[in-house]
Amino acid sequence: MKSDTESQLRALVGRGFEFLHPRDANGELTAVVGVRVHHGVIDVVRLRAEDDALASRMPGETIDITRPARTLWRREGSASEVLGALLALPEDHIPGEDRPRSSKPVSGCWVPTAPGRAKWLPATA
Repeated sequence: MKSDTESQLRALVGRGFEFLHPRDANGELTAVVGVRVHHGVIDVVRLRAEDDALASRMPGETIDITRPARTLWRREGSASEVLGALLALPEDHIPGEDRPRSSKPVSGCWVPTAPGRAKWLPATA
């Protein structure tokens, strides 16, 4: 039987999350990071351990998704709790807002910065 966390990760992949596996200078895995750009927002989830996870939703124009200046939603806790909360988020709404977010397309690409590392760069034009 699949673990709850595994089935939640599969559900995120089904929603379009792309996952990276950043590594330290010795090549050791430091986290599992998933990113999805949609409806004018960027969703990011970072798993460092079963009991150490962080998910956030930020505006689509965020330049550095690893250190966002502003988040629209954020959850920290165990992987299962955080992934469950992320899966429960409305696709096109921000909690507390009555109207859908803009469907303005957000685009960009992953750029390798070192072996096993990459950075999301939003398109500016």
